[in-house]
Amino acid sequence: MASSPPPSGARPARGAVRRIEEAVLALLLGAMIAVASLQILLRGPLGWGIAWADPLLRVLVLWVGLLGAVAASREGGQISVDAVSRVLSGRARAAAGAVTGLFTAGVAATVAYHGARFVASEREFASVAFSGIPAWALESVIPFAFGAIALRSLAGAFADLAALARGAAGGPPDPAP
Repeated sequence: MASSPPPSGARPARGAVRRIEEAVLALLLGAMIAVASLQILLRGPLGWGIAWADPLLRVLVLWVGLLGAVAASREGGQISVDAVSRVLSGRARAAAGAVTGLFTAGVAATVAYHGARFVASEREFASVAFSGIPAWALESVIPFAFGAIALRSLAGAFADLAALARGAAGGPPDPAP
């Protein structure tokens, strides 16, 4: 996806968001490694473990995976099939990027919507994940992450549409027909 550089005022904000995302991911990953290591150490020689460690690890995997996907969407680094855009240039590449971004935004927004409905039902039924922690609080990362991906994909699509309107100045011009 071709995207134009951010306005100069947006750069510090983007840098702060990047640092926050990376710090949260590092903290969650560190917690995951620490809890898993502790659980292994306790199970090995002592033959027992912490009752809430395994459910916590499952939640941490969910959070790291989804927040990692949000971080990847920051630079358009999410998984994509990119065979077509590799052979396109200029306006065609910008058009393909806009279509892809709009499609990705639509899918992510749909998942965010249904994730929010799921979290609301978990809250309504007062589901408990473990140790008295409400399940909805731990699952709230689902609509948040997919909503953020949808917004970033939409922003990328608009950047590609703007590039298309400018004649896709970021890439080589299309050959004349």
